[in-house]
Amino acid sequence: MKKILSLLLALMMILSLSAAAMADTDYSSMSLDELKAVITTVTPGKLTVATSPDFAPYEFYAIVDGNPQLAGFDMALAQYIADYIGLELEVIPMDFDGVLNELAAGGVDLGLAGLSPDPKRMDAMDFSSVYYQGGQSFVTVKANADKFKSLEDTNDAKLSIGAQNGSIQMDLANQYSPDADIVPLVKVTDIVAELLGGKLDGAYIETAVAENYAISYPDLAVVLPVPYDTEGSAVGVVKGNSALVAAVNLAVAAALEDGSMDAFVAEANEISTGATYEGLLDAEGAAEAIAEAAAK
Repeated sequence: MKKILSLLLALMMILSLSAAAMADTDYSSMSLDELKAVITTVTPGKLTVATSPDFAPYEFYAIVDGNPQLAGFDMALAQYIADYIGLELEVIPMDFDGVLNELAAGGVDLGLAGLSPDPKRMDAMDFSSVYYQGGQSFVTVKANADKFKSLEDTNDAKLSIGAQNGSIQMDLANQYSPDADIVPLVKVTDIVAELLGGKLDGAYIETAVAENYAISYPDLAVVLPVPYDTEGSAVGVVKGNSALVAAVNLAVAAALEDGSMDAFVAEANEISTGATYEGLLDAEGAAEAIAEAAAK
């Protein structure tokens, strides 16, 4: 019995020392080959990525010959990262809240969903370096554009203001329009539909996404820039996987340096103005929605 107890104590000590050694390792100074030897993922040999495909041009479905295919510059970057590290890519579409929750729970390796590296999120996940410099905007319909000369005009109890649930835009709505009726919605497509239908007076939407919708829906107007300290998008990485963070940073740096990221953005902007579908695919209603998108 004493021998077994001694062995268990020795094993616990070894594991503790190993964990301490890993915590002290400076992965950022390692080469890609060195990182490949120590990277762990949820599924060995695969890079599992969560995304929310309702955020064109970041991620959405392009309709090709009547079939939905994941597209957007986040999806192109996900493939680039997987190829760069030498892993097979697996993308799991889900609601935006689900992306945050899966990262926090360790159910996926990465989240690519136009994530801003907000300090409030850093207890739940780690972040790569910024791969795209975006911005934030206040959006309304053209008929109401003259009502919003400044962000102070959005802070009115008579107004209904939309934002995506769990997003940075929701934080901005609470910050700049606290007296308004703030309406949380699951998808950006829902926000746009409510704006066009007159159920919302305005909304907070990421700038590239807002501008993309304004092309598809000419009645929309991107009227005000919204100040935000942490502008830009980064890859969300499951908390504590420092080796993977370092490898993703190398991939992001390479994509920026070799011009791939610029090409991904340009292609996504072009594709997103064609036949697209934004949201999750399911057995009910998706086929009809896709058919309508393909007919645009």
